Amino acid sequence: MNTVGSDGNALAQGFKPRHVTMLSIAGIIGAGLFVGSGHAIAAAGPATIISYFVAGTLVVLVMRMLGEMAVAHPDTGSFSTYADQAIGRWAGYTIGWLYWWFWVLVIPIEALAAGHVLNAWFPQIDSWIFALASVLLLACTNLFSVAKYGEFEFWFAILKVTAILAFIGLGFSALMGWLPDREVSGLSTLIAEKGGFAPNGWSAVIGAFITVMFSFIGTEAVTIAASESSDPSRNIAKATRSVIWRISTFYILSIFVIISVVPWNDPQLAVVGSYQRALEIMNIPHAAFLVDMVVLVAVTSCMNSSIYIASRMMYSLAKRGDAPAMLKGTSKVGVPRAAVFGSTLIGAGIAVLNYFAPKGVFEFLLASSGAIALLVYLVIAISQLRMRRRLERENTELKFRMWLFPYLTWLVIIFISCALGVMMFTEAHRAEVSATLGLAIVISFLGIVTTRSHARRAVGVGSLG
Repeated sequence: MNTVGSDGNALAQGFKPRHVTMLSIAGIIGAGLFVGSGHAIAAAGPATIISYFVAGTLVVLVMRMLGEMAVAHPDTGSFSTYADQAIGRWAGYTIGWLYWWFWVLVIPIEALAAGHVLNAWFPQIDSWIFALASVLLLACTNLFSVAKYGEFEFWFAILKVTAILAFIGLGFSALMGWLPDREVSGLSTLIAEKGGFAPNGWSAVIGAFITVMFSFIGTEAVTIAASESSDPSRNIAKATRSVIWRISTFYILSIFVIISVVPWNDPQLAVVGSYQRALEIMNIPHAAFLVDMVVLVAVTSCMNSSIYIASRMMYSLAKRGDAPAMLKGTSKVGVPRAAVFGSTLIGAGIAVLNYFAPKGVFEFLLASSGAIALLVYLVIAISQLRMRRRLERENTELKFRMWLFPYLTWLVIIFISCALGVMMFTEAHRAEVSATLGLAIVISFLGIVTTRSHARRAVGVGSLG
């Protein structure tokens, strides 16, 4: 295993191929799928499957574009580095810090979910104590070698994959009538009896799309993790090719089972979560406990990945001079411990803030991350559009290419731009877009100032030379 260089600022290449594979399959599946999907279905009805299909298609195309750049030039900064090179330093700065902020906010979201589950089991202990303890405990796993973190995530990902596949198997068995004394209505019956395929109109489907995107973001993080493996280009290409079946199986297929079993207007759907309610309707014993166990594993894993992703993005920004220099230092085993500490402390602080600060503060922080997924994907598409021309001018052999370039790339850019526009004119999502764009403008301004400062410093050094 390669470790740090003489400058003490290099990451270790400790991920094994199986680590990268499982991280790409289930590393970022958390509360968004197991709990958040219930809110989307309750809002849009069975047509939520369209939201998942559209979001999944978008992610597949974006991952193909990102894979083209990452296979050609693997880098821990991933799309932030490519935006730096293809659009400008201010763009890499902006999207890097926005992405870091998103994952720092995911830390308390997953921690609060874990605290809620543990508090239900041990009500004598406040849930915020469990939330804070879980963040600090998982920070420790990120301070060891990346190989140990990879092993931890490998087994947690296997548990999540097993749980989802078991759920899909149970659901189809119930729909086919193979489970004794466990009859369910089926999708056609539910549509006929409960208001049709899109009972709340297509505007609700668009709103559900925004909720669904929160569950998908993180798929691109495999390009960050793969840079710490021994063969990053090969691992990135392999993980990117598997995106289609991963999304089809773990998201679209499992959501299809849920909307076929649970009426969209079931009052418990958004309360207990979609998976638990489906198991209850199928009369599976101890459904609540089983789902709580899976959710606890999922949010713990996702929280761990959040700390990892946030710390690596912060490290990459520091390496490029866009974050304090102290954050680019690594330990003897190649772990950016200062970046881990910094990201964890802020995430833990926000988790505690949720309990002791006015409710509006935490809601505002969450709103500021609402459209970051779409902004990240938009920047990836623009970067790939410009980077392809640069790679071709340099006669770089592209071993992994975007399909139907540039037409699909332009289609993604137009679609995301339209989606952001629709959100701006939709009352339910206007606050999210406004907060995210406001944050992006502030960070972009700081990025421009930082870029000019670096340019003046470089001119000064050059004149002294």
